[in-house]
Amino acid sequence: HYHRYPEDIQLMRELGLQAYRFSIAWPRILPTGRGRVNHAGLDFYERLVDALLTANIEPFATLFHWDLPQALQDDFGGWTSRDTAKAFVDYADIVSQRLGDRVKNWTTLNEPFVVAKVGYEYGVHAPGLQDPRLAWQVSHHLLLAHGLAVPVIRANSSNAQVGITLNLSSVHGATDSERDQYIARLEDGIANRWYIEPLFRGVYPSDIMDYLEQNNLVPQMENEDAALIAVPVDFLGVNNYSRNVVRQKVGAAPGTAEHVRITGAEYTEMGWEVYPAGLREVLVRLHQEYHV
Repeated sequence: HYHRYPEDIQLMRELGLQAYRFSIAWPRILPTGRGRVNHAGLDFYERLVDALLTANIEPFATLFHWDLPQALQDDFGGWTSRDTAKAFVDYADIVSQRLGDRVKNWTTLNEPFVVAKVGYEYGVHAPGLQDPRLAWQVSHHLLLAHGLAVPVIRANSSNAQVGITLNLSSVHGATDSERDQYIARLEDGIANRWYIEPLFRGVYPSDIMDYLEQNNLVPQMENEDAALIAVPVDFLGVNNYSRNVVRQKVGAAPGTAEHVRITGAEYTEMGWEVYPAGLREVLVRLHQEYHV
């Protein structure tokens, strides 16, 4: 249990912070993912929200920041199953019923790309799998969970602002060659447009669907899913860390990207290029292309 939050909130107040974005841990509310509610977990977040409001700090709650109850992984295969998306809606309902009279800013999911790709294809995050077919299926179920949860949250929290947070980066080809520009467009589709366009255009990008069909990776979907995912949101959260500079990987199959390290550029300890202009590029693009 985290006992220091009163001192931390006092520090935030002294710093003049006006808002605090925090994540609610699904396993603390529903240890088995469904069914029995751990009321001590709900009580904790209620105390946190009340303390923030007393300090005149607006709470911004995120419902899913990667911590899936283990039972849902064991029982359903985690986000590979539509059942997990349905369980997420029940969880969102429970939390927003309890806190919806005080929390008015809700984020459904944080960075679904990371959950799908890093957890189910790269094998770096939980559940540590390396199956691209599963990763694409997971990406769809995450977006479906978002779409199903938005109206539930709004029903429980009057005048709520509800959205989703994506990690978005500008993608540049290493050269102006047709081959590298194709790779950049493909990488942009996989990392950015696959998540932006179903939310704001109601469809997955056609070029990425073609790519998935060619590689037998198309996720299973139902006819009504597109409309459910495209439920209007009040905001889009944008997490931006760096840009991606890519080229066709030498000796690999066409369409295989290789990330390029820029000579003379500054890099973080995690190996991300320090590229401040990337945030402006992402925000301007969202406004111009998607009217966000």
